Formats: sequence, structure tokens, C-alpha cells
Amino acid sequence: MKNSFWVCFVLLIFSSGCVAQSIVESLPGYPGKLPFKLETGYVSVGELDEVQLFYYFIESERNPVRDPLLLWLTGGPGCSGFSGLAFEVGPLLYDYKAFNGSLPSFVDNQYSWTQIANMIFLDAPVGTGFSYSTTQKGWHSSDTLSTKAIYEFLRKWILEHPRFSNNPLYITGDSYSGMIVPMVTYEIAKGNRARKHPMLNLQGYTLGNPVTDLHNDENSRVQYFYRVGLISTELYESVKRSCQGEYISPNIQDPQCFNDIAQIAMCTIKVNDAQILEPKCSFASPKPQGLHWGRKFFDDLPIDIAFASSKREENWCRNSDYVLSYIWANDQSVQLALHVRNGTIIDWKRCNKTLDYDSDILSTVYYHRTLMAMGYRALIYSGDHDMMIPYTGTLSWIKTLNLSTIDGWRPWFVEGQIAGFTMKLSEAATIGDGLVFATVKGGGHTAPEYKPKECFQMVDRWLSYYFL
Repeated sequence: MKNSFWVCFVLLIFSSGCVAQSIVESLPGYPGKLPFKLETGYVSVGELDEVQLFYYFIESERNPVRDPLLLWLTGGPGCSGFSGLAFEVGPLLYDYKAFNGSLPSFVDNQYSWTQIANMIFLDAPVGTGFSYSTTQKGWHSSDTLSTKAIYEFLRKWILEHPRFSNNPLYITGDSYSGMIVPMVTYEIAKGNRARKHPMLNLQGYTLGNPVTDLHNDENSRVQYFYRVGLISTELYESVKRSCQGEYISPNIQDPQCFNDIAQIAMCTIKVNDAQILEPKCSFASPKPQGLHWGRKFFDDLPIDIAFASSKREENWCRNSDYVLSYIWANDQSVQLALHVRNGTIIDWKRCNKTLDYDSDILSTVYYHRTLMAMGYRALIYSGDHDMMIPYTGTLSWIKTLNLSTIDGWRPWFVEGQIAGFTMKLSEAATIGDGLVFATVKGGGHTAPEYKPKECFQMVDRWLSYYFL
């Protein structure tokens, strides 16, 4: 702690500080002054404050004094908080139709969550987005190290922004953040119980299409394939018998099991993992490798393919839209406007897959179970057309929590139409608000990008303590 204090003191003398923040009133690509309050900055974390975590903070457009504070963590690991801001739940969206090869422009997102909440979009772990380390050792991270860094970030950020210390706090995110969000939430809960300063007004957490159990999430895909008609009844019944329910690492020497898995791979390999009804990117490998897809979806379409003039519309896939963020965020005028420290990040990536990172936690089910017992709220939602982290696997681990059913499976509605299906569970009827699970009809990986209106209504109701 003494070392940390003196490093921070020295940094303050040289005007970089343990928390450096700037107000951004305009951005390249957006006409005129921003209609919301945007702050960007760095918070120093780590034993020697060597890790500089970059963030985007947007005040609620409704009532920043009373509205909740949401920390948003995009998945990956290694996907920038800006991806969540510009492609999912933030106030800006790229204007794809107007793009002509120059600097991309923005349009307003009418379903931005910042209409109802204060939001911090964080570049974590280190090496993500504009976050960096001042030492070689500091570039290494893991699930556990990132959790500690994010908790430290939050405590320092609140100390620097005391006017938000009483706002209800929720830890939010999606995809691989399903591993990090429950751990960060638990770390905060432990810190509050130990009376660590500052106390954080933690209320709960939300997760979309969450990675939760690395093995079981993948194993659940076979059941999902059957439910959505990608494999036949005969093949499904055969693989259940031959593989005895284990499809990722079969322990048996039944050749029929491997033949069935190969057949399933052939039936699904050219289906878009992220949204089964959308085109699969042409650059994705067509060669099946069992049931291990890895994280190929996060390979954004190369720029020369994405914006080739010939047959661009015919060959569209969603990943090509992500290229606009590379063009924009790597522009010098943009980095100047965002107050990014010059020379710290040479090549910004939406999702950095070259992190020095260890996935050292295999399952976060324990953290969910513990947080439910402690009385915290949780909203778990899944796009029902996502076969990367299918809702079948999410439902499976939720059942292992052994919670009581408060409200059984039923549809929920937006503007008179079924937006998905939901249920509410609790540790006990008298403890906390429990866990709400919801599917988002037609949503992919992740749901807010595909169904922004429905997801906005969902989170607005839940934050208002209204069951969907």
C-alpha cells in the first residue's frame, strides 16, 4: 500500500494521476455538440499502479442523480467497452448507409440504455481497447487478476466521482463477461461486508448471452441444434445414446459417438454461430473441427474484403460492420478528441485476441449461487437465436442453483408482441428480488445488438423492479 501511495503521488506531480478524466463535448463523425455528457479517462490500478484502464462514462439523460450506475464489461476477453457503446447499448451507432470509405459517421441510438442509467464502459482487461500497462509484467492478466483490477478501478472511480456513490450500482456485461461480472460482483459484496472504503451501493448484476461454464456451455449446443431443427430427431437420439450426453470430450470408445459428432458438425458448421438466421462470413473456415467453434465470431472481417466494391451488399455479414470501429478509433483526430494518451496503443482493435491472458476460472456457477444467497438481484438474458452460447446451457446451470420458482415460464411483451419468454426464481420468497431469466426472441450473440428495442424495455423494467 505504501508503494502504491508513493507511485500515485509521483504520478500526480507529473499531472497524469491515479485518475485522469476529461469531458468530451464533440466527436469526429458526429455533427455538432454531443447531446449527452461524455467523460473519458484512465484509472491506475495494480500493485504499482502500472495498469492504466481506459473508460467512457456517460451520464444518464434522464436523472443522473437518482438513476442507477451501470458498469459495462464487454466480453472476449479483450473486446473494448466501446464495442458495447457503439454496437449494443450506448447512445451512438455507426451510420452504415452513409459510409463511403472516409471517416465513419454516427446516428443517435433511440434505444440507448444511457436514457435511463449512468454507464461506465470499461476497456478491461489490460490490453483491451485503449487500456495499457507501463511495465512488461503488467500486461499479463487472467480472470482472477482482471476481477481484482476492475474492483480497484470502481473504488478509485467512485472516490473521484463521489456524487455517484449513493446511486444503485449494477455490474453488467455479456458474452465472456459471464465469467467476470459475477466475480466482480462477489468481490464488491465481500468488500462491503469487510467495510472497505468506499462502500459501493451494490444492488446486483445483469448478464446477456453469458459464458458461465466453459464445458457445459459448449456441451449444451447439441440440444440446442435439435430444438431449432438443425439436426434430425434420429441423429439427436443416436448421439445421446452413443455419447451418453458428453459431446465435447467423450470418455467412451464408441465409434458411433464420433461418427454422430462428425455428422452434427457437418450439419452446423456453415450456420452463423452468433445468429443462426444471418449469413456466415465468407472468410470463416468451412472445415469442421468437432464441436469446438472457439471464438471465430470475434474475427472481424478484413477491411479489404469488407469494403471491396464488387458485390458488397451480396456478401454482407455482420462482422463487416465492425470494421467501421477500426477505421474510426485508429484515426488520430478521434484519439485526440477522446484524450487517449499518445503512443500508448499503436493499433486499436475492437476485440484484441493477442492478450497475455489466462482463463483460470472454469465455471462461475458458485458465484451466482453465493450472490443469490446474499440477496442480490440478477437479470440473465439470452438471444434465442444464439448458438454460440445457447439459452439451453444457460437454463441448465440456472436449474443447478436450486432456487424456488416465484413466477413460472411465460411470455413477455413489447408493444403487444411476444418479445421472448421469462421466469423468476429466488433463494427464498422473502430474500431479495431473486433471479430473472429472459429469452429475447430473434436475438443473437449478443441480444441488444439484434433486438435493441426489446432489450431496452427489458432492462428498463427490471431496473424499475418491474417483472417483465
